Amino acid sequence: MAKVQLKNLEKVYGNAFKAVHGINLDIEDGEFMVFVGPSGCAKSTTLRMVAGLEEISGGEVVIGDQRVNDLPPGKRSIAMVFQNYALYPHMKVRGNLAFGLKIAGKPKAEIDAAIAHVAKILEIEPLLDRLPKQLSGGQAQRVALGRALIKKPGVFLFDEPLSNLDAKLRASMRVRITDLHRQLKAEGLSSTVIYVTHDQTEAMTMGDRICVMQAGHIMQVAAPKELYNRPANLFVAGFIGSPEMNLVDAELVDGHLSIGTQRLPLGSNLQARLSARPAEAVLGMRPQHLSLATDGPAFTAKLTNAEFMGHEVYLHADLEGRKLVSVVGAAEFEALGRSDLIRLRPDPRKLHVFDKTDGRNVSL
Repeated sequence: MAKVQLKNLEKVYGNAFKAVHGINLDIEDGEFMVFVGPSGCAKSTTLRMVAGLEEISGGEVVIGDQRVNDLPPGKRSIAMVFQNYALYPHMKVRGNLAFGLKIAGKPKAEIDAAIAHVAKILEIEPLLDRLPKQLSGGQAQRVALGRALIKKPGVFLFDEPLSNLDAKLRASMRVRITDLHRQLKAEGLSSTVIYVTHDQTEAMTMGDRICVMQAGHIMQVAAPKELYNRPANLFVAGFIGSPEMNLVDAELVDGHLSIGTQRLPLGSNLQARLSARPAEAVLGMRPQHLSLATDGPAFTAKLTNAEFMGHEVYLHADLEGRKLVSVVGAAEFEALGRSDLIRLRPDPRKLHVFDKTDGRNVSL
């Protein structure tokens, strides 16, 4: 059993700075949970409290059925993979993999069998007799994974493990880690994962659920699709998605949506979804849901820049001082000609309305 529970978890430093504000979260046995947020949001601090590397100021960490607040890291049934890999430079790969099992007093035959099994899974068999300095970044990361995996922990903790790799290696390692997680589950092994990253691409492609954090608070916990389609508040809406969601001040008056001097009908779909009509609203429109229009209701904006991305073009526009981004097909963009003015129509089924006062999404 490797369920992880955070109960009113707090972290206060000696200068009275409160980094973690009484967060509550249940991570199920076998779940791949990603903590994501900007630098300084306390995602790594939270992970380190789970690991026992950071003292807990208040609340509880429970792993399985055991409260672990006062247990040292070695007694918590966890294994951690760091950003810098933390391999022993004087030991060959084989020695790095074996180290934890040797300290635990495991017999040589068991250690050799475990090394062979892990090396096969991670495809590092040809590397076993190399020193860490003879490894590439991707190879070193796989060895670090192997050293964690060989311990058969209840919980794997990853702290920005791919940050030092180039873009291509990061993509391949994302796939390797998620495949490894599925393989362990298929073999009936406990494989609860808590993965910290600031990269929303990693979060969206790897996590069963994602915990979005900001300034020591949990802003929303949900599956990737839910976060993208139903952001609970302005922060999540602006953080999740690439390019990021367009967020502009707007007014909802007489069944119309007004931005500056321009108005569009709200549409029955959006009107039905609104749980409140905030006096001051922020309209959320994902660039993918803001299309070029040739006729019918639309906003007129000035095209300021066009970024060619291959099969897509990112259009940057100015709508009465408000910056907007729209994603359109390359062929659709070519049909525009050289016009500086474009007409943009939001998909009424995909619009979000946020209360400007408290940031809540009132259109869910």
